[in-house]
Amino acid sequence: MDTQLLDGKKLAQKMQAEMKERVSLLKEKGIIPGLTVILVGEDKASQVYVRNKERQAKQAGINSQVIRLPEETSQVDLIKQVEQLNQDSTVHGILVQLPLPKHIDEQTVLLSIAYEKDVDGFHPMNMGNFFLGNDGALPCTPYGIMKLLAEYDISLEGKRAVVIGRSNIVGKPMAVMLMNEHATVTIAHSRTQDLKALAKQADILVVAIGRGHFITGDDIKEGAVVVDVGMNRNDEGKLIGDVDTESVKGIASYVTPVPGGVGPMTITMLLDQTIQKAEELN
Repeated sequence: MDTQLLDGKKLAQKMQAEMKERVSLLKEKGIIPGLTVILVGEDKASQVYVRNKERQAKQAGINSQVIRLPEETSQVDLIKQVEQLNQDSTVHGILVQLPLPKHIDEQTVLLSIAYEKDVDGFHPMNMGNFFLGNDGALPCTPYGIMKLLAEYDISLEGKRAVVIGRSNIVGKPMAVMLMNEHATVTIAHSRTQDLKALAKQADILVVAIGRGHFITGDDIKEGAVVVDVGMNRNDEGKLIGDVDTESVKGIASYVTPVPGGVGPMTITMLLDQTIQKAEELN
């Protein structure tokens, strides 16, 4: 079987070209979409993500600002910073980069973001609206995966989908989005019995478990669509996914590469929702 790559980088470039046009229309009305990212501390992976977000936001014509705060910043000071941005009409999207230092409670900080400016889709109000099927910002990684599946005309109706991972950021919202498209969904996780046997039954397999090359060609069904959300480093420091891509080639019908699959789509959906916020306010 020929295995086709689900090329997130290519779709992200296509969507970002469309975004530039949307931003141009807003600029004609005197509106510049604004995205502010707050980065606390020196987490290396977070710094890379934030640099990528900043670069791509600027390419799309978004006014992108990064506020870098030291590791020892108090929770009170961080929330004050968020509240200033809540009041700033030039800022349409606010993102606090996770993880935060241990002395700061993530949920308290996320709650302090005005839900209308939460472009990451993590505020309980947006999460609640999403689960109820109302309009609102969506979690960017699963939203990007759904866009990618749609771009390649992958039908989900009646298919058996298995999501490995149950995080609030990926696993849980991913399951609901697949269900909304009429897939039959099972969520598996580190304590699931016979996890790999379950994976082998999936028509659509989404792997977000955070373990390098956890899934191999032996664990998937012939013709399955495999979506790899993993971002791990191997012993040589090379970026690898949760799926051993080479071993699933020839068995899967589609697979997302790492890098160049899910990652570019996550940032693209963040920018898309920032522009959408600016469009809604005007």
